Amino acid sequence: MRRVIQKSLLMGLLSIVASLALSFAIVPLLGGQVAGAGLFMTIFCPLAISIPASAFHFSQSEKIRRAEATTTEALQKLADAYDALRFQSRRDGLTGILNRTAFLEDLEAARQQGVAGALLFLDLDYFKSINDRYGHATGDEALRCIGRILTRYQSQSDFAGRLGGEEFGLFQSDMTFEDMLDRSEEIREEITRVVFFSPSGSEVRISASIGACLCKPGFDPAGCLKAADENLFQAKALGRNRVIA
Repeated sequence: MRRVIQKSLLMGLLSIVASLALSFAIVPLLGGQVAGAGLFMTIFCPLAISIPASAFHFSQSEKIRRAEATTTEALQKLADAYDALRFQSRRDGLTGILNRTAFLEDLEAARQQGVAGALLFLDLDYFKSINDRYGHATGDEALRCIGRILTRYQSQSDFAGRLGGEEFGLFQSDMTFEDMLDRSEEIREEITRVVFFSPSGSEVRISASIGACLCKPGFDPAGCLKAADENLFQAKALGRNRVIA
């Protein structure tokens, strides 16, 4: 309110100056003098008209400015809430990496962008036995361990997801066949080094089988997933805890 009053008074003073300037420039040319009642009206009229009009104008402008600021803030909060909701909707609640739908969406986006790379299909070995022997809480921790490992291999163009149950996917861009094998072995070995304890205090170790497929530019996501899955099946058939590409 103080700002509105200050602006209104300033406009009143400017109106007086303009009124006096016009009066002293024009009235003498018409043969008159700016004095007495004429001088009073020259000063009073601008004050009587400009200050209330300016106060109304500035107060309305201030209300509009505040309304716009409130609206902008509300829209930003709405956009932030939408982004947070979309982020959460794409994540697997247990492991924190992408869920199956989001992983497949990003894989399709990589195809459309002409990105090439390696597709790794991982399966946690003997997961049912872990659940049966130590309980589902331990099984969940095993899955979280895999999620934490795969998270470290994510970047702007690399992403990981839980494809269902104890199965995981990892896409690594711009890799040769040798790079793909090295990365697969690196992850497999990292998983074998995981050690944690069940609620009963028992030491738990895990391993994973990995099927890998090299994806060329314009690759078919479904075809590459099928190829990686077939390699994963072979890795499990050969004794698990190994990489087949």
